[in-house]
Amino acid sequence: MNTNTTHTGFTLNGEHSGRSTPVQRLKIVALSLLTLLCLTLSSSLWAAEETSDAENRVKGNFAGAGYWREVSDGTEGYTTSKGREHGQLINVSGETWRQWRNRWISPGGLIAIGGSISVLLLTYLILGPMRLDKPRTGRKIERWNPTDRTLHWFVAITFLALAFSGIIIMYGKHFIPDLFGYSFWKGTIAFCKLVHNYIGPIFSVGLIVMLLRWLKNNFFTRTDITWFLQGGGLIGNKHPSAGFMNGGEKGWYWALFFIGSAVVASGFVLDFPIFGQVRDTMQWANLIHGGASLLLFAISLGHIYIGTVGAEGALEGMTTGYVDETWAKQHHDLWYEDVKDQAVDEKDVR
Repeated sequence: MNTNTTHTGFTLNGEHSGRSTPVQRLKIVALSLLTLLCLTLSSSLWAAEETSDAENRVKGNFAGAGYWREVSDGTEGYTTSKGREHGQLINVSGETWRQWRNRWISPGGLIAIGGSISVLLLTYLILGPMRLDKPRTGRKIERWNPTDRTLHWFVAITFLALAFSGIIIMYGKHFIPDLFGYSFWKGTIAFCKLVHNYIGPIFSVGLIVMLLRWLKNNFFTRTDITWFLQGGGLIGNKHPSAGFMNGGEKGWYWALFFIGSAVVASGFVLDFPIFGQVRDTMQWANLIHGGASLLLFAISLGHIYIGTVGAEGALEGMTTGYVDETWAKQHHDLWYEDVKDQAVDEKDVR
């Protein structure tokens, strides 16, 4: 018997053995794994107590409907922004705005403008322009002074610039890239945006001044009812009576007053987003601005038609400031009776 042998293990019956058995080694490994698992679970439970419920939902179910529903409602989540909507991570109303714009405002504008053009074209083809009933006398009456003419053309030119740039912004994407290429479209839309943003406030100032200056001549009277019943002279054999402004001109004035005011107010909200407007406010302003602008442009086509090719002699009043006596008696007979003594020979008009 070797008395120098060192015992380093135990046998299954409790006696010492010279080395560990495979079963003993498996027990040691299992015990180590069990200890490690217990430590891991403990640390995980401790970390869970330190996190919020929202964080747990993100870690456990990142794309969960419940969590994102709370985010969209604004009850969960935050940003580093200090704005009024810093806690709103998802703009839920944006889809509603898109539906209204694409399903109602955009097609509705095309219907209004297309319908207006169609009616005016049929009127011109069937009835033709409204001619003077009698020859010109060669004597002129001042209808618009230089201040009024300058104000009118200032508003008219800026209005048309805004109208065409706005139409390109609204509808250009549907045909310009295909016809002229994407690079041309990028430059066009950038230019139209600049025109719209910078000319808009200038137009607004001119419009307000013009509306205030011309207010006194645009209140409706009983005479205007007859004017409308006779279709401004299209119905019947006699041209209806009118004062300085006839029923149609007054109607255009009040369209500018009410619809134009909506365009101006909504335009300022969009053009100057520095007064704490939230996204929902900007979206509603965009819908109002687009709808009112398209409607106003459709109505303006009638005013442009009558003032140019639709009525003989109408454009002269706003280009030279003077109209012939025959035109004044035919279209504004009540006004003519008040100012006929002021008529001058055409050669004396400068």
